[in-house]
Amino acid sequence: MDFNLITVDPAQMGGVPCIRGLRIPVATVVGMVADGMCVEEILEAYPDLEPGDISQALKFAAKAVSERQLPLVSVQ
Repeated sequence: MDFNLITVDPAQMGGVPCIRGLRIPVATVVGMVADGMCVEEILEAYPDLEPGDISQALKFAAKAVSERQLPLVSVQ
């Protein structure tokens, strides 16, 4: 998948993946969705974002998680 809306610049935000070169980290957007905010609420909070930015941030996060082993605790 081509993540053309996600940028990583070591000189900006310490190289954290951001939306379109803006200082809005992917993790911030994903966290807002996880907190139950709808697209309209996120766009209101960050007027520079577009609906496609949110969608791509979620897809980027899903891809990033699928490519790593996460240290999960086994529940028994």
